[in-house]
Amino acid sequence: MKKALLSGLIGAAMVATAAMAEPKSGGRINVVVQPEPPGLMLGLIQNGPTQNVAGNIYESLLRYDKDLNPQPSLAKEWTVSDDGLTYTFKLHSGVKWHDGEDFSADDVVFSADVFLRETHARFRVGLEHVESITAPDAETVVFQLKNPFGPFLGMFEAGTMPIVPKHIYEGTSFKDNPANATPIGTGPFKFEEWKKGSYIHLVKNEDYYIDGLPYLDEIYWQVIPDAAARAVAFETGQIDVLPGGSVENFDVPRLAGMDNVCTTTEGWEFFAPHSFMWVNNREGWTAKPKFRQALMYAMNREFMKDVIWNGYAEVAHSPVSSKTRFYDTDVAKYEFDPEKAKALLDEVGYDGTPVRILPLPYGETWNRWAEAVKQNLDAVGVKTEIVATDVAGWNQKLSDWDFDLGFTYLYQYGDPALGVGRSYISSNIAKGSPWNNVSGYENAEVDQLFADAALKASAAERQELYTKAQAQIVEDVAAAWLLELSFPTIYRCDVKDLVTTAIGVNDGFKDAWLDR
Repeated sequence: MKKALLSGLIGAAMVATAAMAEPKSGGRINVVVQPEPPGLMLGLIQNGPTQNVAGNIYESLLRYDKDLNPQPSLAKEWTVSDDGLTYTFKLHSGVKWHDGEDFSADDVVFSADVFLRETHARFRVGLEHVESITAPDAETVVFQLKNPFGPFLGMFEAGTMPIVPKHIYEGTSFKDNPANATPIGTGPFKFEEWKKGSYIHLVKNEDYYIDGLPYLDEIYWQVIPDAAARAVAFETGQIDVLPGGSVENFDVPRLAGMDNVCTTTEGWEFFAPHSFMWVNNREGWTAKPKFRQALMYAMNREFMKDVIWNGYAEVAHSPVSSKTRFYDTDVAKYEFDPEKAKALLDEVGYDGTPVRILPLPYGETWNRWAEAVKQNLDAVGVKTEIVATDVAGWNQKLSDWDFDLGFTYLYQYGDPALGVGRSYISSNIAKGSPWNNVSGYENAEVDQLFADAALKASAAERQELYTKAQAQIVEDVAAAWLLELSFPTIYRCDVKDLVTTAIGVNDGFKDAWLDR
């Protein structure tokens, strides 16, 4: 009797909770985007701010939960052949582009096999394993692989494989197409207006193929250049959501302590943000491995973690994040050792030629970080100069290889084959992108290790190969690793279901609603 009564009470409580949590439709939400993105055409630009906004305009075949398990998006279901070579995706029916045209499997084939093959350095690495992409009918896409590729189902989030409209881009210059200024996707929100320097306005896609979604009527992505002003805007209620990195780290505890304010560090599982400096391996002093080793010993990264990043980070010791599969826990570590840095500089005969530092133009924290690196390098005798620029200029300088040291942070995408190898394999060296092997690092053994590891089925075999690759890359200092970043999202507690996937706010507004 007691057991039955308890079960009844629990059931009633569950019903009541469900009723309380019933999503409400309507409303406007105000979100900070920092800095203002250089563009919103997600197939061409993968900056973090672009992904924040455009991940709600464009879609891919899949989404991923916080354990990185694939979930439906444009694909409602999928199958994998027993030999691991054939991936068949069944698409949702009734999907339309934001301009009213019908979406079909032909758009997927065009996006993956034509558009992104030309424009998307990271996705292009995965395509090396694909033999063919075909559309047997309007709602079916088949990827035929050349060989088994274990991480293949991790390639289908919106930032990695955004589906673009074939009817707009086929036969055009992709980078010069005027539609890039007014992005057209299949996502839950449509582009409405971009008032440069002020806001980006997205509105509800009334023809979205999932009944009842999205709940929100509109999103205003507010451009507020000053970090202090962004914090004030949140304090005064002008802003509802501060995505990770929107305010200075020292402001996070204060804002998180306000009434009706919630925070989470979830929603970054797929990305595992990894900060480092590209080090130009092609010419000048940075082309010398021992000079690059001296740079690593010269930097006080514990100070950077505790003071510049206010503890929201861990020191990075490898090209693979400790939060990503196949990280080697025993990789050699460059501890802060100015005397060892000076000895290496003497050994290579450094002559005092200035080294240019290109900061990441994402706000005051990053500017202070560049100053900290400059001070560390100056202290061991490396002359430096900071070359400041805006986001578009930063993209351009890295794309043109016009740098010595260039700040960046890249996403790891859950597996070294998807998010790490792209930065170090020589086949991914090409001018025109800030997201491929920008340093110009070349090592035939590392190329082979990454290639072999991607093909192995067992985790043990892959770990062995990735361990060898990490050891070699760390010895060569292909890049100057800094910190594994943590980005708390700060939001009003009446913003519900904002972070429901492993990419957080980048596709979170599909499910978000306002309990007001």
